[in-house]
Amino acid sequence: MTARPRSTSAVGRFLSGVGLLLRGLGLYVRSPGLMLLGVLPALISAVLFVTAFVLLAYVVDDLAALVTPFADDWSSTARSLVRVIAGLAFLGLGGLLAVVGFTAVTLVIGDPFYEKISERVEERLGGTPGGVELSFWPSLRRSAVDSLKLVGLSVLVGIPLFVAGFVPVVGQTVVPVIGAAVGGWLLALELTGAAFSRRGRRLPDRRAALRSDRPMALGFGVAVFVCFLIPFGAVLLMPAAVAGATLLARRSLGLPIEER
Repeated sequence: MTARPRSTSAVGRFLSGVGLLLRGLGLYVRSPGLMLLGVLPALISAVLFVTAFVLLAYVVDDLAALVTPFADDWSSTARSLVRVIAGLAFLGLGGLLAVVGFTAVTLVIGDPFYEKISERVEERLGGTPGGVELSFWPSLRRSAVDSLKLVGLSVLVGIPLFVAGFVPVVGQTVVPVIGAAVGGWLLALELTGAAFSRRGRRLPDRRAALRSDRPMALGFGVAVFVCFLIPFGAVLLMPAAVAGATLLARRSLGLPIEER
């Protein structure tokens, strides 16, 4: 049976998920040599995605005008307002895709490093019950396929959020919150991949396990999502996020997360 955090309220379990990221950060601090290796793939991936996002910001005005031709004959104030809203919607969609895509690409690039980080965390917690041996290439291929599925899902979810972003007030308040929740859930699924793969479990197994305590998974994922939006946060915290995700995976599988 899946172990539950001590608090039984949804808010308490959400905060327990946030706490797992903080614990992952603590493991990061105590293993600087290993964790610093995990920064390198994140740095490579960050260069690619920051460049893409800067390019998006550079052309966002043109994109906003392209999708709002109906406003060409409006007054300058009304036209500017609707295109600012459209620009924010584009940037919001770009941010969601950038965070999820960054994580997916980084995990593929740094698969050996993050696998080692996750494995080291499990060793401190008593090992990996039910672990299976996977060779490098099949493991990498499975990781890439699962990551592509999650990126595709983020695109499918991002499109209606993008459209909703045009709604005044709601698009600038409710939609970002929903985007953070969706992004957080997808990050939780992505980052727990190493721990579940070590047990021979694929994406559907991850989804089912994390659903057993969705508030906790969301707490962890949303905390990671918000941290990844901070400049350089994704690069510096990626190894800590992998460590925290290993704790989340063990918790969802009913395994102890106290060091032995």
